[in-house]
Amino acid sequence: MNLKEIQQLIEIVNGSSLDEVIIKQDESEITLRRNSSKAQAVLPTAPAIAQPVQPVQPVQRPAAVQEQPAPAAAGDLVEIHSPIVGTFYRSPSPDAEAFVNEGDKVKAGDVLCIIEAMKLMNEIETEGSGTIVEILVENGQPVEYNQVLFRIKP
Repeated sequence: MNLKEIQQLIEIVNGSSLDEVIIKQDESEITLRRNSSKAQAVLPTAPAIAQPVQPVQPVQRPAAVQEQPAPAAAGDLVEIHSPIVGTFYRSPSPDAEAFVNEGDKVKAGDVLCIIEAMKLMNEIETEGSGTIVEILVENGQPVEYNQVLFRIKP
């Protein structure tokens, strides 16, 4: 299409009740859209060139609870880390008692806390038994991935 033909198309769209016209010819495409009272010609850009696709590496999800020995300074304590980013809650609801307190004895499978992530409540359980020595996060506080939440003495 030449410029004169495009101008004629613009006049036709202006004189009609059409808001948009798309004209395809061979590998060219012209879109005319009404912008308030004036038509506007939108000329195509160069066709997109496909880029080679890089293979996607699988994302490894963290274990439900990661228990790792604490540094030598903390002695024989086991640290419970946050498996996700979210908001830490010590109890199932605001008026309920906390799942655990410092000094409580826990066994494998006991719920220690809830971490809310994107409106999903994720219960964090312990994999081993022991006594809660330290709770390192306040109720309602945001936590990061792999942040230490609890220290337990086995």
